[in-house]
Amino acid sequence: MVADKGKKMKVAEKGEEENAEQIDGELVLSIEKLQEIQDELEKINEEASEKVLEVEQKYNEIRKPVYDKRSDIIKSIPDFWLTAFLSHPALGELLTEEDQKIFKHISSLEVEDFKDLKSGYSITFNFNPNPYFEDTKLTKTFTFLDEGTKITATQIKWKEGMGLPNGVSHEKKGNKRQFAEESFFTWFTDAQQKDDMDEIHDEVAEIIKEDLWPNPLTYFNNEADEEDFDGDEGDEEEKFSCVENDHQPCKNLRFCGEDICSLGKDEDDSDDDDDQDDEDDDDDN
Repeated sequence: MVADKGKKMKVAEKGEEENAEQIDGELVLSIEKLQEIQDELEKINEEASEKVLEVEQKYNEIRKPVYDKRSDIIKSIPDFWLTAFLSHPALGELLTEEDQKIFKHISSLEVEDFKDLKSGYSITFNFNPNPYFEDTKLTKTFTFLDEGTKITATQIKWKEGMGLPNGVSHEKKGNKRQFAEESFFTWFTDAQQKDDMDEIHDEVAEIIKEDLWPNPLTYFNNEADEEDFDGDEGDEEEKFSCVENDHQPCKNLRFCGEDICSLGKDEDDSDDDDDQDDEDDDDDN
């Protein structure tokens, strides 16, 4: 009986082993089939990426003359790029007081992808003749390589007495806007160094390329009015004024230019006179 029981146990164990091997075999087969499916999807994704690049390349060519037309119009708007930069929530904090004076000489800004789109791009600031440097254009280029990103930039030829140490003032002179402590133009210097500052500068490039460049008008139109923020919001006389040639009181002092709505005041005085007449009549009765 003991021998039969031991024999049955061995048979059961053997059956379990065979069952486990069968399960393992099915699992391996399923994983192999799943891998084949993933490889097929990966191939489709690669083909899709190539097609997307082809379409993007096509439309980049279509956009180019439109960007050129936009640039021509921007040139006729004074301080367009300075205003757009200052109004941008991130870029506006990067300009020192002296940077703003230099930015007044920008004639155009260009962001250009490499022809294949995936190997890099460049950002170019074009300048009118100015008292700060000899260059008419400053370019920073980002080239994507297998080993990383190669960054090159124009070495600025500062005029005598100018340059980052001498030409850029970091002194705060009681201005309402808080100026940056470091000049924006350090972005073009030491481009090959790999440190925390370069990571910030790379982020700046991405903001210019992906946010500012597609529609700078958004930020130009959102120019911050610092006087509004520093003004007396509780001034009651500025809350009520009258619109020229209109009989309705308004709440926009700038629009009508009057301190107090005289029309509203006259109406109130008229009502008070009527009330007084009524009281007099009651007394006579």
